[in-house]
Amino acid sequence: MRIESQRLDLHNKFIMDYQKEVKDLLDHFDYNPYDENVFKERKKDLQEQLFQRDALADMLHSINRRWSATEATFENIERLRDENSVVVIGGQQAGMLTGPLYTINKIVSIIALAKQQEELLGVPVLPVFWIAGEDHDFAEVNHIFLPEDTELQKYPLEDHHKERTSVSKRILNKEQAYRWLKTTFRSLKETAYTKKLFQTLYDKLMKANTFVDFFASFIHEIFADTGLILVDSGDKEVRQLESTYFYEMIEKQPEISRNVYRSLQSMRTKGYHVSVDANEQDGHLFVEQEGERILLQKDGQNWIGKNNECQYSNQELLEIANETPERLSNNVVTRPLMQEKLFPTLAFFAGPSEAAYWSILKDAFHSVSLKMPPVLPRVSLTLVDEKLVKVLSKYNIDPSFAIDNGVQTQKINWLSAQANSPVEEMTIQLKEAIKMGHQPLKEVTNDLTDDVSQYADKNLQLLLQQVDKLSTRIHKEFSKKYHRQLKEFDYIQMHLKPDNGLQERIWNITYFLNLYGFEWVKQINNYSFDWKKQHYIVYL
Repeated sequence: MRIESQRLDLHNKFIMDYQKEVKDLLDHFDYNPYDENVFKERKKDLQEQLFQRDALADMLHSINRRWSATEATFENIERLRDENSVVVIGGQQAGMLTGPLYTINKIVSIIALAKQQEELLGVPVLPVFWIAGEDHDFAEVNHIFLPEDTELQKYPLEDHHKERTSVSKRILNKEQAYRWLKTTFRSLKETAYTKKLFQTLYDKLMKANTFVDFFASFIHEIFADTGLILVDSGDKEVRQLESTYFYEMIEKQPEISRNVYRSLQSMRTKGYHVSVDANEQDGHLFVEQEGERILLQKDGQNWIGKNNECQYSNQELLEIANETPERLSNNVVTRPLMQEKLFPTLAFFAGPSEAAYWSILKDAFHSVSLKMPPVLPRVSLTLVDEKLVKVLSKYNIDPSFAIDNGVQTQKINWLSAQANSPVEEMTIQLKEAIKMGHQPLKEVTNDLTDDVSQYADKNLQLLLQQVDKLSTRIHKEFSKKYHRQLKEFDYIQMHLKPDNGLQERIWNITYFLNLYGFEWVKQINNYSFDWKKQHYIVYL
């Protein structure tokens, strides 16, 4: 396996300025994550904060045992009891078969930095992945894409739960999920790894109760022996630890909401796009009612559902936080605050959009007596298999160029070059010759009626259209003749620029595990990444 760094043409003002350490942007954060002393400073700051370490470790033991974690994970959980230990953390939703590759890329980032900083700081630095099981947008996570010829096909799994039921509480219909699993595997090429991979997933499916269980146990399989710790934000055991923190967020809601709104306006004024809408009435909390999550807003002293589904007084919501905290859950604003209340966070890994919305949270952290941890954009990886390397080499296409731009222009150019004569140039020349030959007839009509003059114009357009039709027919015949070669360009596009975006946004790791097994993931986990490098190409 070979790994090469590559600079992407992102056209993302936020990420570009963030990595350039633009002061006007970094003012929205408590730390510059690229400062050479940032993690020493952060470690020192964490010593002033208290954590429920023993209760947290007990809870993590319980839920990771449920997901068949390896001994390395339980050893790391025990190390969390050490007052000097810290964590590197990041999170994502629980997608089917781990979801898009960016989830894998985030975990790779977490593991790599934790390993690096443990050596440098001389204290336990533990990798933690936060599963956003409290989220209820099932349509976003209920499918995977797998290649079929030169197109990616979507394989969705439907279920019968209410639309706003959190993923953590969606019980798997195992019979239905098993049929889905068999259907997805029929699209995969049979390899030496296929049977074992399918059996592994089948076994995990049969032991899982929820979608999060299935996700978490597969993640532990992929990253076995790395010591990765998983936590589900929607788990009832986690909620019990969060009770006092919910209480604090309810009490501090006016200050949190006001600070977030003002920071958002500041970022927009500076020309940065933040994919979050916020106003001063937002409660930034959900409450569960009749099995559905309801987003709350603040109206004076009352908390009301965004669509008037419910109403609670401030005191009633505080009682829920104390007595049944499992009914409460966080949104994108309060989830980071809750994460930092629970874990001694040395660094947080974010996706590009995620890092941008953290930029509006600095004062919200301060509202609950916290400093925002150093925020690092996660590593971005593009996986290239052996067949793809051969196709790229055949047409002398640089993979970096294809990742940035796609290959549709190269495809058209290659096809045009196959003609013995340049069809495009010949078409242009013929049309110019027709125009010149037609001009004398047009001039004759100038002294005649308008009808005849207009007929002459229409006649010219018809002649030119016939030339275009001939050119199109020639191209069509060339496309038939070179169908196999054009499919190879589509194959490159599908792998490196699917849906005109990065591979990590659509592709799923199952395709690559089926081709190469699990060993290559271990090799990536031993790689030292440079966090200022935007992108890496991994040749499998």
